[in-house]
Amino acid sequence: MIQFNDTQIAFAWRSNSDLKKAKILFKTIGWPSLVKVGSVMLNIALAIRFPISWIIKPTIFNHFVGGEDLNESNKMAALLSQYSVKSVLDYSVEGADTEKSQEAAYNEILRSIKNAEGNPNIAFTVFKPTGLINTSILEKVSNSESLTELEIQQFSLFKNRVKTLCQESVKSNTAILVDAEDSWYQKAIDDVVQQMMEQFNKSEALVYNTFQMYRTDRLDYLKTMQAEAKVKGYKLGAKFVRGAYMEKERARAQSIDYPSPIHPNKEATDKAFDDAQEYSFNHLDTVSIFCGTHNEVSIQKLCGLMEKNGIANNDNRITFSQLLGMSDNISFMLAHKGYNVAKYIPYGPVRKVMPYLIRRAEENTSVKGQTGRELSLIKAELKRRKKVRKN
Repeated sequence: MIQFNDTQIAFAWRSNSDLKKAKILFKTIGWPSLVKVGSVMLNIALAIRFPISWIIKPTIFNHFVGGEDLNESNKMAALLSQYSVKSVLDYSVEGADTEKSQEAAYNEILRSIKNAEGNPNIAFTVFKPTGLINTSILEKVSNSESLTELEIQQFSLFKNRVKTLCQESVKSNTAILVDAEDSWYQKAIDDVVQQMMEQFNKSEALVYNTFQMYRTDRLDYLKTMQAEAKVKGYKLGAKFVRGAYMEKERARAQSIDYPSPIHPNKEATDKAFDDAQEYSFNHLDTVSIFCGTHNEVSIQKLCGLMEKNGIANNDNRITFSQLLGMSDNISFMLAHKGYNVAKYIPYGPVRKVMPYLIRRAEENTSVKGQTGRELSLIKAELKRRKKVRKN
């Protein structure tokens, strides 16, 4: 069974200075009360346009973000590629709720797709659907509600933009990932992405939808999509994650009084995630897997299935992925063993990626053991290097 405790492999790409900064960062993130207060203060600073780049960029930004633009992020991708770790450059600017901001997001995603063409360091492109359209329209479409004339035009524009993004990525021979969103407007996205897969995934999976497996209905949905793909003769690209909006989903369900769409506990979510991957693995003739997790057990299970069934480590139907700044022990060990690995590298101007950075800090605080695990690995590697220097 593959193990993920070799810190020399995990941090070969990190300098002593990088590791010392990371140690301080994760120690800070390890204080939930400090993260909570810090998040509130950062949100206030953003609201009043207080200058914060000077403190954010050399600390949390540099650890979790590839750069402010594609040029900076390409340098990060090139560095990772030296260790056989590929990249997914993710324009992580949120809150695109005006036509101007949506057009700007669309144009930047197009640039990121063109940047991937012929670039051996980039394994996938990606986009967030809510950067291209107001969520209120997606919600009405998901609920089969009537749209105004303007909303019809905006949804049509959204579909055309999604098609163009998929088309351009396929032309550049790069697969594209479509991120998942909140459950109450995900159906509209699912339907559009399914149409894109049917059109572009004839011989291989080049368009991937995202399945948030903390949702109670996603395993059944996966099985339905796989069966449909087989009947219609296209490949299903499935990116699996546990999920990113648990508190929001449960709070909304409680406030509007409908059953929570989220599994009741972590154990049920873990089982759903692993069951989805095993089901997909058993249908590799139809499904390609993008395993997006920091959970070592889930990764070990998928690697075990590959070994047991004689599937090569570098089979192009299976890719593993973790976020930049997290779980280097997993990413670099998998790459060292010859598996396909693609680090998710967010990028964008400091102020505009702050919502993403706040979520990363809160996630590391709330996910049991995550901060402690990162910190213990960093400490172990610094200790190992100190011992080597003495000898």
